[in-house]
This record gives sequence, structure tokens and C-alpha cells, in this order.
Amino acid sequence: MSDKENKKTILEISNLHAEYINPQNTTEKIPILHGINISIKEGEIHAIMGPNGSGKSTLSSVIMGHPHYKVTKGEINFFNKNTNKLENIVDMPAFERARIGLFLSFQYPAAVPGLPVSQFLRNALKTLRNEEISVKEFRKEMNDSMDFLKMDNEFAKRYLNEGFSGGEKKRMEILQMTLIKPALAVLDEIDSGLDIDALKIVSDGINSLIDGKRSFLLITHYKRLLDYVKAENIHVLAGGKIIKQGGFELVDILESKGYDEIVKEAQ
Repeated sequence: MSDKENKKTILEISNLHAEYINPQNTTEKIPILHGINISIKEGEIHAIMGPNGSGKSTLSSVIMGHPHYKVTKGEINFFNKNTNKLENIVDMPAFERARIGLFLSFQYPAAVPGLPVSQFLRNALKTLRNEEISVKEFRKEMNDSMDFLKMDNEFAKRYLNEGFSGGEKKRMEILQMTLIKPALAVLDEIDSGLDIDALKIVSDGINSLIDGKRSFLLITHYKRLLDYVKAENIHVLAGGKIIKQGGFELVDILESKGYDEIVKEAQ
């Protein structure tokens, strides 16, 4: 039996249907996902690619348990490190999903005026680890990660995402990930709005956590992130459905043909 066959499944999404619920009018429900099936084993790097409005960000929000989305059919089974087994997490609140090993980086991280980065990070780690962390231990962890991501230590004193550039916001997301060290990191268009230098730094942060056990689900429009972070499994999402799957060679096919042509072929 190969090493890949020996590895446990981290995420098993089966026939997932979901809708968006308008928070201003909860009777307004818009179906977006129409039967998603994805299986991710430990140590695997998957990428979801697709045109705008295909449901990519919706899928990431549904996996993490965003309250504006409702699963209407299907299951999201995730390996719970605390119980050592796959569990359907559809009804599990987002903070519990984080505690058992899920992480989501946001495409558009929100600013929180008055909350220093260092305070936010330390409280997050204390909550997720369910244990006290000394200031000395935390500062070493944070400073080591910030140095690796080429972030000035003064960054920790700023308020969370307030006045941050697009690149700084994305580095902040990667900083959280490097400290939290999740079992599965879902990165929603982490490459959007980044220049070449920032993209390289963010990619280095992702690659630093690749250890054969941690898994990644990268959501992106373009090949450029995947030139730095090699995904072995590519899924093309359009109209709320996975219309094509393959290895890394599928990225080059998408680059040459474009999404419209792939969608036409699938139809």
C-alpha cells in the first residue's frame, strides 16, 4: 500500500448544496452550490479555480460555517483531532471548527479599530489551544513568524487591519496561519491584490507549513500562486458545480483555453 493510500482523509465534502441568506431580508435565499464533492487527505494541496461568481468564496465560507450561508443538502465531514475521527460539521459553529483544526483566510479581511494585532493573536491562540500562553513564549512565536514574513515588529502594535495595504492584510492572514498551524488551511484568493514581491513572501509562508501532514485548499483565479505553491489536485468550479478535475497540468490547460472554453466543453 502506498504512503498516499495510508494517509487519512482530512475533509470529505459529499453532494454539498448551499444557499446564501440575505442578512437584511432572511426570506431571500439564493442557491449557489449545487452538489459539490471533494476529498482531501492529510498532506495534500488542492486548488479550486473558476470564473467570477462560480461559488468559490461561498464554498470556503460554507466550509468554515459562515452564518449567512445554509447547507440545504449533503455533508461536510472533517477529521476532528480531538476525537480522532471524521465528523459531519454542518451544524458545528465556526469557532468549534477552528478548534478542531480548520482555518480560513479571508479574501477581504475586516479592520478592527482599537484591537492591537498582538492582543488579537495572543487571544486567538489561547482560545484555540484552550490553554494559557505566557507573554514571553507568545512574543517569541509571533516575532519569529513576523521575521520570516518580513514584517516589521512594530506591526504588532497596530490595530488589526486598520489602514493596512492589501499586501499587509494578506500577510496578516498568513501570520495567523503560521501561528495557529491548522490541520487544513482554506485560503480564499490569498494572492489577490499582491505584487510580485508580496506574492513571493506569502507563498513562502504557505510553503513553510507544508510538512506532508498539513493540508491546503487554495482558491484562486490565476496560475501565478500555483507557480509558487504546487497543488497536485485541481478542481474547476463553475455555476456552483465542479465541472472538471485533474492534476497540475489542468492549470496550463485553463491558462491556454480560458474558463469559457472549459465550461462549454463540460456542457
